[in-house]
Amino acid sequence: MILEIILLFVGLAIGAFLTYIFFLPKIEKKAKESIEEKLKISKKDAESIKKGALDEAEHIRKKAVLDGKEEVHKLREAYEKEMKKDKEELKQYEDRLAKREETIERKEQSIEDRKKYLDDEINKVQELKENAEKKLYELADLNEDQAKEIVLTRAQETYEYDVAQRYRIIKDQYEEDANKHAKWVIANAIQRYSAEYTGELTVSTVSLPADEMKGRIIGREGRNIRAFEKMTGADLIIDDTPEVVVISCFNPLRRVIAKLSLEKLVEDGRIHPARIEEMYEKTKKELYYEIKEAGQEALIKVGIASMHPELVKLLGRLKYRTSYGQNVLAHSIEVAQIAAIMAAELNLNVNKVKRGALLHDIGKAVDHEIEGSHADIGADIAKRYGEKADVVNMIKFHHGECEPVTPEAVLVAASDAVSAARPGARRESLDMYIKRLEDLENIAKSFSHIEKAYAIQAGREVRVIVEPDKVDDVLSDKIAADISKKIEEEMEYPGVIKVTVIREKRSVSYAN
Repeated sequence: MILEIILLFVGLAIGAFLTYIFFLPKIEKKAKESIEEKLKISKKDAESIKKGALDEAEHIRKKAVLDGKEEVHKLREAYEKEMKKDKEELKQYEDRLAKREETIERKEQSIEDRKKYLDDEINKVQELKENAEKKLYELADLNEDQAKEIVLTRAQETYEYDVAQRYRIIKDQYEEDANKHAKWVIANAIQRYSAEYTGELTVSTVSLPADEMKGRIIGREGRNIRAFEKMTGADLIIDDTPEVVVISCFNPLRRVIAKLSLEKLVEDGRIHPARIEEMYEKTKKELYYEIKEAGQEALIKVGIASMHPELVKLLGRLKYRTSYGQNVLAHSIEVAQIAAIMAAELNLNVNKVKRGALLHDIGKAVDHEIEGSHADIGADIAKRYGEKADVVNMIKFHHGECEPVTPEAVLVAASDAVSAARPGARRESLDMYIKRLEDLENIAKSFSHIEKAYAIQAGREVRVIVEPDKVDDVLSDKIAADISKKIEEEMEYPGVIKVTVIREKRSVSYAN
């Protein structure tokens, strides 16, 4: 049974193989012929479609060419019409310009003729004037300068009252608003910047743990105190005051070094000349580091980003400088803050003002070492270390050493005066105070028609009494202004000086 099945399958396989060998080529040939027939039909259809598309494209192209030619023809006609119109308008303009040129030429000729006529007339008048002046000089027996002086003197006498009256009108018109605004700016700046009292003394005190320490400070036969005073350059005052020693010196830097050195010696307990020298050198090095820190702190307070290191050191040295008892570094910071506030109110350069104001007294850090005013010295130092010309001008101008080149320079000078003049800022010697009063009175008396002059209110006001029969109310205003101007030119003073001119007329009669 199985054998029959196997034989059946073998027979089927042989039959299939024979069929594949004899009939497959005929099937493939027939399929190939069918495909080639369809391909020929497709090529014919494609050729037909292509020919139709080319015909259609040629038709469209010819139509587009015709339409384009027609459009170009229309545009050319429109362009020719426009050009014709523009040519007509241009011709009209040319005609107008030609007519206008003819008119201008005629006017120029007329002006030339008139100018020539005027020149001739002016020459004639000048000749007549010269002849008249010669005749006048001959008749009066005067030269030109003498005659000019007479004319000017007579004109001054004639028009002095009119000039004074005109001055009074202008002064009343503008002075009130200007003074009001200036006072508001200054008052606002002072109000917004409330500074502490900056005065300093010339002595310092050192507390001692016990009175027997005084004997150790003095040393055997006074050798310790002599060595200390020689080393520090300060005077050491030891009196009956319990547990206190006084150090006196007009140089604040030396006084501070002496005070710190003595405090360290007292704390250490070993006091002898070698130890004094060691502590003095150590304190001096520490203080120079503190000087640099003081300069950096000043920059931070004012709000300045950076500055040359040498200028920072000089700023720190100002901490140990005083002017009429006022600490110079504190004064410089105060001036910078006030000037910055006023600059902001007036829409000026705040950063530039701060820089110039902080450095305005930098010359005082070295003015005992270099000859010249501290304003000139400070300007040279600032220029040497790369500060800009405007800042250098602020430093030099704040005491009138030169002319200001920017409004900021004027602000720095004004802020310096405000800081120095505020109550409690500075001390003043009696001799300088009396001399300033005398100078004020002498300036007022130097003018004509002045009877008496008094400086009152600590030199803040000058009262002038004039001759009432020779000076009227209008001329009084002019005299007050002239005195104020002369005070500004010849004196240096903090704040503002008020000039009051008093005119009093008294009529006296006696009945017998």
